Amino acid sequence: MEPTPLSLTEYAVLGLLAEGPAHGFGLSKGLEAGSPVGRVVTVRRPLVYRALGRLVSAGLAAPERVEAGEAGPQRVIHRITPQGRRRLQQWLEEPVGHVRDLRLGFLVKLVLVQRAGGSPGPLIVRQRTVLHDALQALAQAAGSTEDVVELWRAHNAMAARSFLDHLGERYPEPR
Repeated sequence: MEPTPLSLTEYAVLGLLAEGPAHGFGLSKGLEAGSPVGRVVTVRRPLVYRALGRLVSAGLAAPERVEAGEAGPQRVIHRITPQGRRRLQQWLEEPVGHVRDLRLGFLVKLVLVQRAGGSPGPLIVRQRTVLHDALQALAQAAGSTEDVVELWRAHNAMAARSFLDHLGERYPEPR
């Protein structure tokens, strides 16, 4: 049976749970604007709770205990399951498939890998390999088109290639 497909929000919540048990309100604080992960993808509290429920239903997270809330209802503390940890690790190692996904998916992965104390080098190498041909083709289109959409895509590709090259120099793959 195929595993339940997860959204970027669900992976972000799972990544925060991998750092330690948490309740939904705490997870939503970790995804609010200005937080380290929220700087990449901001998620409103109801969507965090929905993602947490889906992760529990999929067996990737589980309730651990209930705590008294501070001036509010009780809070259910959740933890990542071993299956959830494997699924998260697999996702973190997998490069995104499209240039447009660098802005959110790839950046969330980089932030989560760094927060976990890992090296982003291997992911960067794989990402550069996966997008190499697409980035090259898009960048070449910059000088030969008057189509503003194609021009926008070409310039984004050049910026993405420059960004990945910079990351590759900054975080060389460990030997």
